[in-house]
Amino acid sequence: MTPAIFGCSGHELTANERDFFREADPAGYILFGRNCLDREQLRRLTDELRDLHGRDRLLVSIDQEGGRVARLRPPHWSAYPAGGAFDRLYQVAPASAIVAARANAEAMALELSAMGITVTYHPPLDLRQEGAHDVIGDRALGSDPMQVAALGRAILDGLQAGGVGGCIKHMPGHGRSLVDTHKEMPTVHASEQELERDLAPFQALSNARIGMTGHLLFPVWDGENVATLSETVIRDVIREKIGFTGLLLSDDIDMQALSGTIPERSRKAHEAGCDIVLNCWARMDDMEGICDVLPAMSDAITERLARALELTRIDDSRETERVELLAKRDDLLAISEQAG
Repeated sequence: MTPAIFGCSGHELTANERDFFREADPAGYILFGRNCLDREQLRRLTDELRDLHGRDRLLVSIDQEGGRVARLRPPHWSAYPAGGAFDRLYQVAPASAIVAARANAEAMALELSAMGITVTYHPPLDLRQEGAHDVIGDRALGSDPMQVAALGRAILDGLQAGGVGGCIKHMPGHGRSLVDTHKEMPTVHASEQELERDLAPFQALSNARIGMTGHLLFPVWDGENVATLSETVIRDVIREKIGFTGLLLSDDIDMQALSGTIPERSRKAHEAGCDIVLNCWARMDDMEGICDVLPAMSDAITERLARALELTRIDDSRETERVELLAKRDDLLAISEQAG
C-alpha cells in the first residue's frame, strides 16, 4: 500500500485512473466539488473505489467543515454552519453549544456515510487570533483553548456516532498565520511560551485517531522547515509535547507554502514523520512521482490506518434521524440569535 491519499479527476474514474489506483493501492482518496454531482453519482463513485481495492473500510475523505469549507452543498446536500456559530452560542450557553456541535456533526456524518465517505477533515482546533489572516477566521471554534477543545471533542464524538472519522487540524496550530498557506509560507514569530496556548486544544484531544499537520514555519522549534517537513516539529512537538499517537497526515502537499516538486515535498514530509501524504489535485504525473519516491506503507502506519477506520461504517438508513438532529441544532443555535 502506498502511504498517500490521492484525488480523482471527475465524476467517475477514467480508465487510466482505475489502472493506476489498482496498482498503486493508495491509503485512500480525497473528494472535491469536481467529484460530486448528486447523491446517486457520488455513491457510485465511492462504491467503485471500494470495489477497486476490495476494502470495505477504505479511507474515502472530504473536507467538510461547514460554512465556506464545504465540498457538498445545496441543493443536493444540506448546509452546515461554520465553527463561529458554535463559538457564539458558547458565549451565552456553553452546554447548549456542546450539544449543538455534536448534533450538527452527527447529522453531517450521517449524510457523508450515506455517500460512502468515511473521513472528514474536521474539526480545526486552531485558535482564532486577533489580527491573523482569515484563512482560519470563522472556521475557528473560538479563541479560548479549553472552549475549542470542548467543542472539538463534541464534533469528534458526533462524527463517530454517525460512522465517520474526524481529523484534528492543523498541528501544531494555524491560528497565528498572517498569510494563506494555499498561496504563501507563513512564519510564526511566537515564543514557546506563547505557543503553549496553541498546543492546548491538540493536547486535550491527543487521543484523536487522525490528525493533520500545517504548512507553517515555527523558528522557535525549526528555523528551516515548515511543520509538515520538520522532523523536529513532528517528533518533539506533535508526537511528544502534544502526545498525538494517531494517524498523521500532511496537509495538501500541493500548497504554495511549500517549494520543490510534488514528489520531493512528499518524500520530505514522509521522512519527517508524516504517516500519509495528502495530494489533492489528481494530476497523474504527480501521483506517479509520489509513488516512485515513497516506500511501501510500514506495519506501524498500517495499524494506525486500521485503527482510524475501525469505527467507520456506510449506512444510508438514518435519514429521518439526521433531519431530527438538524432541527435540534437549529433550535439550539437560535439561543445565541435571541441573545444577540
